[in-house]
Amino acid sequence: MKIKEIIVVEGKDDTAAVKRAVDADTIETNGSALDEETIERIKRLADSRGVIIFTDPDYPGEKIRKQIAERVPHCKHAFLPQTKAKSKTGRIGVEYATADEIRKALEDAVTMGEAAEEVISMEALIEHHLVGHENAKRRRKRLGELLKIVYANGKQLHKRLMMFRITKEQFLEALQQMDGEGLHDE
Repeated sequence: MKIKEIIVVEGKDDTAAVKRAVDADTIETNGSALDEETIERIKRLADSRGVIIFTDPDYPGEKIRKQIAERVPHCKHAFLPQTKAKSKTGRIGVEYATADEIRKALEDAVTMGEAAEEVISMEALIEHHLVGHENAKRRRKRLGELLKIVYANGKQLHKRLMMFRITKEQFLEALQQMDGEGLHDE
């Protein structure tokens, strides 16, 4: 699988894992040490080839993703669920994902837009037990996987649903699938 966009990863191990999975060029942020020069390179590459941000599914990775997205709009975002990016010792990172999981995440990469009109309200998240319920975290985690926006807390989920322009139909379809899997909202 050949990818024309540049894939932004955190480090050398991530680059090695991506290159085992796909034919692509990467740019490394060197962890959270994201400097102005790297941001400028990402901007130039975004204009010429396009960029996919593919950081680790952890707090530092999300912080880097947010920093890049704020300065370089219209990047694509590829996400791995933490369960698919975990080493045998419990460490989290893109480098621990299988080649198949990396390919799948890159195939499913999406572009975030400016926050759109609210289609799914915070009240709907509460009503469907995605916020303020004993199973809310588990339900948000699965919903994030199904919608390809990965896990987020309640406030972040609400924001991501708007930014990724998730429709009410997509939302309800994912909830229905969760119910079929036994993740009922009782």
